[in-house]
Amino acid sequence: MISIRVDLESPCPPETKPRLKRGRLTAALGSRRLDLATRTRRRKPGLGEMTVRGLMTRSAFALVAILSTMLLAGQPALAARPTPTKEATVIGTGGAAASVDAIATSVAIEILRRGGNAVDAAVAAAAALGVVEPFSCGLGGGGFMVIYSARDRRVFTLDGRETAPSAFRDDSFINPSTGLPISFAEGVTSGLGVGVPGTPRLWEQALARYGTIPLAAALAPSIGIARSGFEVDQTFHDQVASNQDRFKDFSSTRDLYLPGGDAPAVGSIFRNPDLARTYQTLAGRGMDAFYGGDVANAILTTVQHPPLVPGGMRNVRPGLMTAGDLASYQAISRAPTAIHYRGYEIFSMGPPSSGGSTVGEALKILEGFDLGSLTRAQALYLMLEASKLAYADRNQYVADPDFVSVPLQGLLSDAYAAQRRALIGPTALPVPVAPGDPSPFNSSTTHLTVSDRFGNVVSYTFTIEQIGGSGIVVPGHGFLLNNELTDFNFVTGTANSPAGGKRPRSSMSPTIVLKDGKPILALGSPGGASIITTVLQMLLERLDLGRTLPGAIATARISQRNSSTTQAEPAFFGTPERLALEALGEKFSSTPEIGAVTGIEFLSDGMVMAAAEPVRRGGGSAMVVVPQP
Repeated sequence: MISIRVDLESPCPPETKPRLKRGRLTAALGSRRLDLATRTRRRKPGLGEMTVRGLMTRSAFALVAILSTMLLAGQPALAARPTPTKEATVIGTGGAAASVDAIATSVAIEILRRGGNAVDAAVAAAAALGVVEPFSCGLGGGGFMVIYSARDRRVFTLDGRETAPSAFRDDSFINPSTGLPISFAEGVTSGLGVGVPGTPRLWEQALARYGTIPLAAALAPSIGIARSGFEVDQTFHDQVASNQDRFKDFSSTRDLYLPGGDAPAVGSIFRNPDLARTYQTLAGRGMDAFYGGDVANAILTTVQHPPLVPGGMRNVRPGLMTAGDLASYQAISRAPTAIHYRGYEIFSMGPPSSGGSTVGEALKILEGFDLGSLTRAQALYLMLEASKLAYADRNQYVADPDFVSVPLQGLLSDAYAAQRRALIGPTALPVPVAPGDPSPFNSSTTHLTVSDRFGNVVSYTFTIEQIGGSGIVVPGHGFLLNNELTDFNFVTGTANSPAGGKRPRSSMSPTIVLKDGKPILALGSPGGASIITTVLQMLLERLDLGRTLPGAIATARISQRNSSTTQAEPAFFGTPERLALEALGEKFSSTPEIGAVTGIEFLSDGMVMAAAEPVRRGGGSAMVVVPQP
């Protein structure tokens, strides 16, 4: 038997505001009792018109429906969540969402249909991705969120990047017995590579500042999914199988992801009751329960004493994280990067992400060419050359701005772009290209894109770094820890060398494009260092070369990061552009796939197009609240 009582403070106008100002949600589950706080904090209204004015009557019922899912999670396992049909492109109204997974996208749409705004839906869908896409993201990682507020007509960003423990030094990745950096693989699968997670604080801050529903409501769908389970698809199976050698060495990871010693079979039902209980704890107590108490203690024990299977031969270095590191973590509001490009305003994430600065610098270089009048091969050639130059500057200058002075204004200035542009000639620049000097001009993962009917937009990239992160599940809590500290340079003396409390440089590039002050496009991608080139190519294809958003997503990708060869997807090798670019001196190497884009484009007459990958990573999922007939 389940009994529910909800007393909520209503943000309705005074004439309709209920007298009950505070309350609690209480549920009896058989002989157990669950008591969850639903007190609302006094804060600014949410984005756009979503102050829940006049909506409290129906929103309260909607909240009961959402929280019922959470309460049912306390019972024995229910029927697994059905997987919606995947569609790569959908047009309609009332808000949209696109992600790599159909279940997560459907969670975002459910929240939008119940009156939530884009931030509410993004957090709820992100929590769902932590269940169904756990090898790319989750509570144990971090990320960056870019938000367009229709009410303020401004773009805001939140930095939930992981931080190095306070005891971390610039030589923490140096083997003292050799004086050389440890191997990258050894840094990945270790406690040493685990940064203080930022995702939980980012979700909390996003909802508190820009959302309209409580954390419990945002987590409720995912609690039900984790508890009742979902159908394993080929991508989930393959990601476990590719990590089998690592996962089997940690008892907690083996027990969760290798039942019977093998990856879960495609079509089987996967459940994660430990993660459901962790989400329930956070729903009831808030994110302080992650950064202190039992969850924090479990994280620290896992990092400092990784749960190796007895008799294992893997050398797993312990980490340096302490209770103080967890307790002091903060998600930070930062100014977005902003450039003008051919009449568009392009906003993205600033340092410690290098996405906004590197994409922005490359676009400013390209702005000096009339790309629309060139052949496709000529335009791609210029994109590759601009990428080389921008990556050289990224590697030299961009890091955590709280620790180094990043010449961001210079990197994105017209004058510096002209100086770098002058280096591009009729044949390919030899690589590596040297960095320039912007100072005289100075004054990696999954991606989720959401919009709502109020005009708000969220572009959110978040990750645990490697597929499978550190490979270490926190025992009893059901989530993988990141290996984000391996994004530092392992050597000393660079802008991106490690330091205690420092955030490693990232390539995440969540992007929102405005025209005449209104959003026209939002997109992003996972993919490590190739995120930047993926977003750059998407913008080039859509804004300069006339491809539709779905067409741009489906196009074969190439990625030049100031390296000896340009990575290219197999489909690119059969194109005439490949031969034309090789004649100009470009060299290519094959890679299976680059990125996994999701995006939303705002069309005329209030219509919106949601678009995801048709093939990459098993295909993504795009949905709208009200599909076009």
